[in-house]
Amino acid sequence: MSMIADALGVSSATVSNALSGKGRVSTDLVDKIRKKADELGYVPSNAGRALRTGRSNVLGLVLPDISNPLFPQIAQAMEAAASNVGYGVLIADSRGKVTTQTQAISRLIERGVDGLVVIPRRGTRIGDVGCPVAMVDTPSTPGNTVSADHWEGGAKVARHLVDLGHKNFLLIGHDPASNVQNDRIGGMKSALGRNTRHTTVWLETLMHERGERASLGLIDHVKNGVTAIAAVSDLHALRVLTELQTAGIKVPQQVSVTGFDDLIFSPVVTPSLTTVHMDMARIAELAIAALVREIEQGKSTVQSGKTARQTVTADTSKVSMELMVRASSGPAASPDAPFPTGETL
Repeated sequence: MSMIADALGVSSATVSNALSGKGRVSTDLVDKIRKKADELGYVPSNAGRALRTGRSNVLGLVLPDISNPLFPQIAQAMEAAASNVGYGVLIADSRGKVTTQTQAISRLIERGVDGLVVIPRRGTRIGDVGCPVAMVDTPSTPGNTVSADHWEGGAKVARHLVDLGHKNFLLIGHDPASNVQNDRIGGMKSALGRNTRHTTVWLETLMHERGERASLGLIDHVKNGVTAIAAVSDLHALRVLTELQTAGIKVPQQVSVTGFDDLIFSPVVTPSLTTVHMDMARIAELAIAALVREIEQGKSTVQSGKTARQTVTADTSKVSMELMVRASSGPAASPDAPFPTGETL
């Protein structure tokens, strides 16, 4: 700014006011200053601004496992929502570990973020970490700020299958410690009704017993009358589709399969996957708005000598989910239908 001021014969304060839009600087002079700034390659110093304002205008985002294709989509939605209100985003990956999650939070705070959005691992609770935190998990999680209504999503997919005439269900979860997955399974069970049967399998438990590459044993379930398999994620539903098709079991003619999250591959696999869509843009908008509101309130309370609050709440904690009906779900097969002979599709 001193170089710009010297080149134009004005004060550094005038340059600062012109670039920030503050103070009384004529339009012509503002144009000259900004043109000279472009010529000299001037870039505002975020560090300097942070020292002056006490804020970095950067938020931290902690994801549980960035290798899962769902979480990059969530990160993109969060970055867009933050950018719309003038914030940048630093991303940290917990890599599926609670200890790494704690370390990630600490590293982001060390880098001076104004607040955190945390999607917790295994339903962990985030305590007072020294800055506002918005937690995106599920409405049943203590301290949750905003999320999709996972229970409602589970109920929607189960009602869809019941309406198709299915009476014997296999529900597939992965992590029995996950609040989100338990809510999805709970929503499914709540909508099945009295005249149905269901079995729940947790893949993490199954892999521990049989090994990670072991079969899910779906053929035995189908032999026992299962005609609908509902998974808590599209990744697991894709594994189900693969195992059924390898065994020659036709989807959806003999068994219907549904997933969750509407991942990018879900409409293009064969058959296209019936799943539940999460409005990530709306969730991100509500989470960022609640977090920024808390940051602003925290700044005011600090200036007035009061203790800043850390708990972030949103006006709407549940965002409705949408059922995406595609080719992998269909009417229940007749009980008298012959069992497949094992040909590969």
